[in-house]
Amino acid sequence: MDAGRKRELEEKVYAGERLSRADGEALYASDDLVWLGRLAHHRRTELNGDRVMFNVNRHLNLTNVCSASCAYCSFQRKPGEADAYTMRVEEAVRKAKEMEGQQLTELHIVNGLHPTLPWRYYPKVLRELKAALPDVKLKAFTATEVQWFEKISGLPADEILDELIDAGLESLTGGGAEIFDWEVRQHIVDHECHWEDWSRIHRLAHAKGLRTPSTMLYGHIEEHRHRVDHVLRLRELQDETGGFTVFIPLRYQHDFVDSADGKIRNRLQERTTMASPAESLKTFAVSRLLLDNVPHVKCFWVMHGLSVAQLSLNFGADDLDGSVVEYKITHDADSYGTPSTMHREDLLELIWDAGFTPVERDTRYNVVREYDAPPTLAQRRSEPQQVWA
Repeated sequence: MDAGRKRELEEKVYAGERLSRADGEALYASDDLVWLGRLAHHRRTELNGDRVMFNVNRHLNLTNVCSASCAYCSFQRKPGEADAYTMRVEEAVRKAKEMEGQQLTELHIVNGLHPTLPWRYYPKVLRELKAALPDVKLKAFTATEVQWFEKISGLPADEILDELIDAGLESLTGGGAEIFDWEVRQHIVDHECHWEDWSRIHRLAHAKGLRTPSTMLYGHIEEHRHRVDHVLRLRELQDETGGFTVFIPLRYQHDFVDSADGKIRNRLQERTTMASPAESLKTFAVSRLLLDNVPHVKCFWVMHGLSVAQLSLNFGADDLDGSVVEYKITHDADSYGTPSTMHREDLLELIWDAGFTPVERDTRYNVVREYDAPPTLAQRRSEPQQVWA
């Protein structure tokens, strides 16, 4: 990138002007990671100061049985496989209540597209979970799952969402987005939920008062232009509804060796390399700069590792996912040694150590508590530290 183009982009960012598709592609083309981080950190600080949000949550995957066979997925199992499972309602409640003493604020529920489970199972699970944990917010189901519910129930998404909300649903999850552009999408997903339905279902959810996350799976067969296109579609939908609370770049994972049965299920693996830490930080920075109307950018530390998660806070991210516990979707595949669980105290130390102020939040990003740094910690910084080769 020449000096003139670089200066033009800087001026637009510092003036608060909306960046274009060409601007996004130019940012991705830059190898000046420190410069990108400084721009993204400026924008993130304008929006959120030095605060880093987190929540105390638990992930529940009710079933790994799935009718789809998405090319990147290591989680799905077919009926009859030895490690295929489907939780009974009582089992889901028991698992959720195991963290009750840790002041759990959210349950995050995502599942396979089970070919024979009846639609009524899903609102029943929510009702029982809400009855058992009335103060816990239920963030459940991807837009892909909601479209699957349409198929198995014969009901429209409008009625499905009404029933789920009545059962206690507080938010959809952001999954199923992957990469929206059909040039890429047709090679990576094996279900019928694409941009038109994903956006339709989130638009409906926002109209009903739900606030939802949005995601992007990056670092596989897509190019930078596909990432820019994906983010700009979300920006346009956010202009319309205002319903997205956060954007979450999700790092595509290789299988290595599956922890359960030794099989490699990722059909993309032979022709892909995973995103490097530098590429991940670039993705956070460009996403923060393009998404001027989404208040938060989250680093899901389980998929990035703790070191990249800390660094991402200087590259546009201002939210770390919560305590998590038993995240199966990538922990069935990865070999990074990333812990399954981060307790509240672990997250506080992680955020303080990076130089920021931890703020515990709920599902809707309401503040639960802000934590002052211990006096022994160094003064928090407002700009990224100089990075030397």
